[in-house]
Parts: sequence; C-alpha cells; structure tokens
Amino acid sequence: MFAAATKNFVKQVGDGGRLVPVPSLSEADKYQPLSLVIKKRKCLLSKKSKFASTPFTLKDILQGEKEISAGVSSYQLLNYEDKSDVTLNGRRGNQIMNDVGFDVAGSDSVAFKASFGIVTKHEVEVPTLLKELTTRKINFDHCLVHQSRKSRMEILCVVMESIRTTRQCSLTVHTGMRGETMRFHIIEDQNYKGRDKAIVFPAHTTIAFSVFELYIHLDGNFELCVTPISKGGFEKEKSTSSSMNKLRMLKSNLFHRNKRVVDTIANSDVYLEDLFTDYYEKAASLTNLSTSYLREGAHIRINLLHNNITKGPCVLCGMGSSKRETVYGCLECSFNGQKFVRLHAVPCFDLWHKRVK
Repeated sequence: MFAAATKNFVKQVGDGGRLVPVPSLSEADKYQPLSLVIKKRKCLLSKKSKFASTPFTLKDILQGEKEISAGVSSYQLLNYEDKSDVTLNGRRGNQIMNDVGFDVAGSDSVAFKASFGIVTKHEVEVPTLLKELTTRKINFDHCLVHQSRKSRMEILCVVMESIRTTRQCSLTVHTGMRGETMRFHIIEDQNYKGRDKAIVFPAHTTIAFSVFELYIHLDGNFELCVTPISKGGFEKEKSTSSSMNKLRMLKSNLFHRNKRVVDTIANSDVYLEDLFTDYYEKAASLTNLSTSYLREGAHIRINLLHNNITKGPCVLCGMGSSKRETVYGCLECSFNGQKFVRLHAVPCFDLWHKRVK
C-alpha cells in the first residue's frame, strides 16, 4: 500500500525524472539529506534503475573526521490528498496488486485514498556543499566503498532532497466489483474483511527523494553529478592486457573512419552550445524547477557573449576534471572578483539562485 501511494505521488508531482518514491515504510527514515543510497544500473529485464538504502551518510565515507557543514533548507511544497480508481487489467494491474499487499482475487478494480496533508521539501544547499567537498577525498577502505567498487552494476549516490509528511497520515484501499454507476459494491462473503485495508503512519515520514550520483577518481577525489547527463561510478584502472589493446585499436579505427564528422562537431563551438542548450531547454519543460521566486527583472539568464564576455567553465558543474563550458550566465551575481557568473541553463542556474530572494 505504501509503495503504491508513493509511486502515485511521484507520478502526479513529478520532478523531471529525478524524484524517486520511497519503496518501503520501514526504510523511510534512511532517505534523509546527505544519506548514501545505492543505485542499481538498468538491465535488460528492468527499464528503471532501482535504489537501495544504506545505514551510512556521505561523511562516513570521507577521509578525516570533519563534519559536513552545508545546511539543509526546508519549505512547504503542497497539500496532497488523492483518490484514485484503478482497474486491475493488464500489466499495470498486476503491478498494482503487488503494491497493494493483500489478496484482491475476485475483484476487478481498486480504490486508493491517500491523505498526506501538507508535505515539506528538505534540500541540501548545493553551492555550499560543492565548495566544501573540493578538499575532501573518499576513503577506499570503507566497507561500502569497497563493496560498491567491486560491483559493476552499482553506483553510490547522495540524497540531496527529501519530501516528508508533517502530520499523521492514512492510506486506505478498497477492492470490489464495478457497478453501473462506476462505484464499488462490497461483496458480502466470508472474505469481507479482506476487501478493505487501511494503515496509519506517523508524521515526518519520507515519501520521496532525489539523489546526485558520485563519480569517484582513482586518487580519491570525487565529483557530484549535478546534471542529468553526468554519470556516476568509479574511474576505471588502466589495463595493459592484449584484449584491452585490441579494443582500443578497434575504437581508434572507428574514430578515424568518421574523423571528418567528429572534427566538424569538435571544432564547432556553436554546434556544441546549441546541442547542450537544446537538451537543457527540453529538460526544463519536464521539471518543476523555475525562477519564479526571483525578483522581477533581476537574475535573468543571458548569453554572455553579447556583453563581450568569453566562454568559460560553469561555476557548478565545471569544477571537476571534465570541465564543461558555457556561454550563458548571470550579470547580477559576482564570483571570484568578477561581476558575472557563468552557469548552464538547467539545473545549474536554478541551483545557484535557489536561495536568492
């Protein structure tokens, strides 16, 4: 029941694909900001990545005993009350029957009622965290890091935001047969008690979360993957085996065959900028991130080239070893003594200005 309710919440609220429903009520307290979770890569039999909780936080796998000082901001998100009437047909019906958690044999439909009330969003202050982590390194001797490094299917992630309830909440499920008026009729039989089920869970229960993947280098340095196209994992060690050499030769041959096309793309800043801009603009249409909380007429994303400012690395996602550059930014902000800041469109621009009022 809880899994079905959280899935429905994420589906209706959405977050451009970043928001993940909490799978179990017993694990809800393990998805707090800065907690570590394991993301299991997609496989042929699963279209979506799966997440597993851990008993550790980001500080636990870093070298040294220094605490992480980046704060967590909180605000009310919405008032959520949901009533859903779903038929038990096809593949989706089978999934719903598994999520409900009790026998629905003899029924052709399920009614859900989830009363979460006012839910709050708790998120880590990303710019502060990024600056703080530039001098920290991963402890490879930690058991979680050691085990995740061995597995090629697991990625370490950090919970960056969680959505919680503020009061005691209830979930109710009723199964039955549809009548002509499309309302449920309770079947009077020996299994009457099995037709309805309700649970109540306490306030401050986490129902959804989002993460940033970790990309960990061989020397212990690491990066938070703040953009949707950035991928986490462990940097691979260099191999001198013959099989690897053959693979490199094959890649080299394929590269030279298409060298003309590759050179055209690699030497065209305009092409690359248009490509990334197009991607981010599409991402913006799928997410609820916005700059509506900013002052009217201030902090507008502009093309810095129009103000004789050259292209350069984004201050958020351009800080790692794989620097990504942009021509966009903001003239209302200052950074490192400069009266401007370079920021990618989504989500860097929103993340940088999140606390600007």
